[in-house]
Amino acid sequence: MVRLVLFIVLFVFIARTFWRIVDNVIEAASGQPPRRRTGTANAPAAKMTRDPVCGTFVLPEHSVSLADGRDRVYFCSETCRDKYRPSTASGHPDPSTGSGSPRAKSRGDDPAGRAKSA
Repeated sequence: MVRLVLFIVLFVFIARTFWRIVDNVIEAASGQPPRRRTGTANAPAAKMTRDPVCGTFVLPEHSVSLADGRDRVYFCSETCRDKYRPSTASGHPDPSTGSGSPRAKSRGDDPAGRAKSA
């Protein structure tokens, strides 16, 4: 009985693989662009912004924000927002607070997230 069940499962697996191959060959031979399959692989990418203090990328709708002039600045936490507030009006975090990610410092980026020019 177990052998029969395993044989049926194997047969279904082989048949499904065969029909997927045949379907892809027919689709390729038709000359039409491939149709979109449902799933998360083709989902639109989320727009992320970089925290100017620590360099973490955050989703604007799930982050702490602050109005800075006409722009809106997004932070990963209230701590980063509080570190940013005493910064200069140029939008760069205050270097005396020790802000800026260690990873950004090791890459040679400035705390605002822009690479230093050589």
